[in-house]
Amino acid sequence: MPVSFSQLGDNYDIVVVGSGLGGLTCANRLARCGHRILLLEHHHRLGGLATWFKRKGHIFDVSLHGFPYGMVKTCKKYWNKAITASIVQLKNIVFDNPQFSLRTTFDREDFTRLLNTRFEVPLATIDRFFATVAAMNFYDDQAMTTRELFEQFFPGRSDVHRLLMEPITYANGSTLDDPAITYGIVFSNFMSKGVFTFEGGTDRLIALMTEELERNGVTICTGAKVDKILVDKKRVRGVNANGRTISARAVVSNSGITNTIDNLTDREIYSSEFLEKAAKVRVNNSSCQVYFGITDGESIDDIGDLLFTSKAAEFDAAELLSPQSTSKTFSIYYPKTRPGQNRYTVVASMNSRFEDWAGLAEEQYRREKDKLIARTLVDLEGYLPGVGAKIDWMEAATPRTFNSYTLHTRGTSFGTKFEGLDISRTIFKEVAGLFHVGSVGIIMSGWLGAINYGVIVANDVDGYLRA
Repeated sequence: MPVSFSQLGDNYDIVVVGSGLGGLTCANRLARCGHRILLLEHHHRLGGLATWFKRKGHIFDVSLHGFPYGMVKTCKKYWNKAITASIVQLKNIVFDNPQFSLRTTFDREDFTRLLNTRFEVPLATIDRFFATVAAMNFYDDQAMTTRELFEQFFPGRSDVHRLLMEPITYANGSTLDDPAITYGIVFSNFMSKGVFTFEGGTDRLIALMTEELERNGVTICTGAKVDKILVDKKRVRGVNANGRTISARAVVSNSGITNTIDNLTDREIYSSEFLEKAAKVRVNNSSCQVYFGITDGESIDDIGDLLFTSKAAEFDAAELLSPQSTSKTFSIYYPKTRPGQNRYTVVASMNSRFEDWAGLAEEQYRREKDKLIARTLVDLEGYLPGVGAKIDWMEAATPRTFNSYTLHTRGTSFGTKFEGLDISRTIFKEVAGLFHVGSVGIIMSGWLGAINYGVIVANDVDGYLRA
């Protein structure tokens, strides 16, 4: 269990600020290396956006919607067998829009079949496309956009572009005009073996991670907001949290990279060249979510695990971000998702902009949330007729909600655009002992990206301390 703030020591080897999946993984790896770790989290719950909440007997997962098979290998190597054994496949992915309606297992074999038989794309073209995206890596030329990539292989085929792009946009906020590698790497990960989720829900995952952290000696403290990362003569000295100074040889910020630079540290500690680059970092978009709880004892039909739905004529990133968007993902949680609980829940997710919600007065804000819930329920009724009579809890979250609970800049769900990765990876060169881990550059976002980035940064910190 987390310890109270008053029980903390005055000195640790490393302080990790924030408990997203990147921060948790980084803390766990560093503890295994023998370092004394303090993990500070401002919220009462660990996990960052990998979180959940309870209402009227329901448990709603905020971000447990799907990740690539790579999570199996990553969790086996860097967490434990109990976590790995609970990763299961979602086999029934549904697309429904004016251009096509279909079901898929969302892997390369099934996508090849669909592209060839349903969309009449030659097998040779499909194979070349998959070979091209599979060969993409971090160091490729960023000049080509995803739009250009699609036009190269599927010119004028907006239906094919939609099939390939829409799920990735929901997964990490990327657009057709972002570098093709930010699409290709993520898409290839999913195409390995499909979409997976965590059986038992986010609450069970974080509980298992917490047990592992404590076994490895990590000191965890919640309700502990870090106000400042302390730096003297270009070297980290510790943090100030809840009005108290705690010294450390290194600090890992799992806050957003923009928040780390602009709020947790003083800007004058950085070089002008670094700040000039940091000023160009774009924060990614946020999300809206609507949560539906089905009355205990009621059931709903199996209509699929993930439903990518839209009434828009074609894929349109601007339409996806509009407050009036008709495009949304329904994540259906059946009892199989949480064994032992015979309950059903539905989470609808929409990409959103912080600025569309930030300036609303409280009364208008509540009205707009109610309208969002009503629109979403109408859309859900299209797949589950009469479901409204079975719902005993409805609630909405907006970018303001995510900003409040996670402190993410503008409530971003996906960190920053691609240029944030370079700033995150080089901040330790500006200030000795200061490291960053979190969602940056689209590739390092989502559950798998965040965990893998936690491993990378842990290796950096361990090397720094041993040197």
